Amino acid sequence: MSLPPHSIAEAHAAPFPERMRLTCRNWAAGEHATPMGVIIFYWVKYALLYIGGWALWVGFSRGETPLSAVSEWAFTPDAFRKAVLWSLLYESLGFGGSFGPMNARLWPPMGGALYFLRPGSTKLPLFPGVPVIGADTRGPLDVLLYAGFMGACIWALMAPTVTPALLLPVVVLTAALGVLDKTTFLAARSEHFFTALVCLTVLGASEPWVAACQCVWLGIWLWAGVSKLNHHFPSVIMVMMNNGPFFPRALKRRLFRSFPDDLRPSSFAVGMARMGTVTEMSIPLLLVLSPSPEVTFVALCVMTVFHGYIALNNPSGMPIEWNIAMVYGGWFLFGMNPDASIAALLAHPVLLAFLVVVMLVIPAYGNVVPSRVSFLLAMRYYAGNWAYTIWLFRGDSAQKLQKLKKASGTLREQLEKLVPDENERHKTLMMTPAHRFLHLEGRPLHDALPHAAPNLDEYEWMDGEVIGGAIIGWNFGDGHLNGAQLLANVQRQCGFDSGELRVVSIEGQPLFGSSMAWQVHDARDGLVAEGETAVAAMHERQPWDLRPAG
Repeated sequence: MSLPPHSIAEAHAAPFPERMRLTCRNWAAGEHATPMGVIIFYWVKYALLYIGGWALWVGFSRGETPLSAVSEWAFTPDAFRKAVLWSLLYESLGFGGSFGPMNARLWPPMGGALYFLRPGSTKLPLFPGVPVIGADTRGPLDVLLYAGFMGACIWALMAPTVTPALLLPVVVLTAALGVLDKTTFLAARSEHFFTALVCLTVLGASEPWVAACQCVWLGIWLWAGVSKLNHHFPSVIMVMMNNGPFFPRALKRRLFRSFPDDLRPSSFAVGMARMGTVTEMSIPLLLVLSPSPEVTFVALCVMTVFHGYIALNNPSGMPIEWNIAMVYGGWFLFGMNPDASIAALLAHPVLLAFLVVVMLVIPAYGNVVPSRVSFLLAMRYYAGNWAYTIWLFRGDSAQKLQKLKKASGTLREQLEKLVPDENERHKTLMMTPAHRFLHLEGRPLHDALPHAAPNLDEYEWMDGEVIGGAIIGWNFGDGHLNGAQLLANVQRQCGFDSGELRVVSIEGQPLFGSSMAWQVHDARDGLVAEGETAVAAMHERQPWDLRPAG
């Protein structure tokens, strides 16, 4: 049996199962590492657009922003408020975790505002079919409210002092936009930044506002750790570290049980995953129970290394700005305000109840019943255990998507315009399904795909993430956004014939559950098949083993 790397032409010419075996082996051999030029491009974006933009907004409070005196203004209350507000706007505009080539956005490199300001673009209303607020496509009300949201954010960012009166319109408009289109609410990373803005709006400059924001950061660390108490996270570590530009190359093959024939996570990858889970869960515990400033300092250093390590290894979706926000907020809230008391929130029962619901009840329910809650609202960050979809277009039927109003084409269409080398295009397109199969959560596809397409070579494979990015303007891991509701919406606009478009939807494994549910929908005919795949059986299968279980 030949060893990787295998030629792209050989892999592309092979039947789908063999194509996946060759592509997975090529990937494990390091054939798909992120180019350094792409990494530098993202670093420049973080430094100039995210951090530089924040410094610019803080400058309106000071009258100037001398970068040589960062320590004088970076940890002031108004700098923190503007960091939260800028993060909300930045993510909503499309500059954050759904930006650039690492998210299948070659040109244009962003979605966000290019869709949210475009009349006629596809959206996902919270109450589909309801008059005025439940339309399939964006109308004047949607565009005007989003433009008002942008204006309210910029107005507050330009103010010398961020006051509750300036934040209230942002809070109201963010919530209203979420009713008109769930995508806009999630794209703003509202589970984090919107929640913090509500605290800042309600409490203003009164004493407990720091403690309220502390609750937000603590909740995120806690639930992110809880979500990794599963069998999926070791495959995340395996995938992320093998793709990480700074992870020692000599250790990369130790991430696999037996390269290149057994590409399941090794005990080394499992150990790294468990260490990361313990570290993430220890951060909030140490900060809450810290008996001294020294322990708090150590906890914050651990937190900084933890988020920094993730950022340097190119996590799926590239949510680097969010990691930066977590680090900055951690130092400001806990390092610079050690006397803040969460007990002071007892004097504000309404806000306390809001925090309990958002930071405890919804995440708990979302972990136990993941089919009902976005993985973002459940704070199940990069745990390798999310809902996702695969869209299968028979023949050239994907051309019907051109009936939709959108700012960018599919990944294949973008590649055809920008990448002249056919082999390079094939390599990128083959990597999309291989990346999905390499994660443990990809194994339910082995059972579901035969019900969707007996011969996969007759279909064009598009990951729901990529479809979401092209159709609704945002993609960041939430498979619910590119599932049955989007399929029904697209069908009403495009009119696929029976069998032309099949969507396989995989649901995340519930906390305390033992299986992952799946469904197959036909665009015209509706539900075709459904079932469950036991997680225990998934461990025994190689990524490319597409035979149904049993």
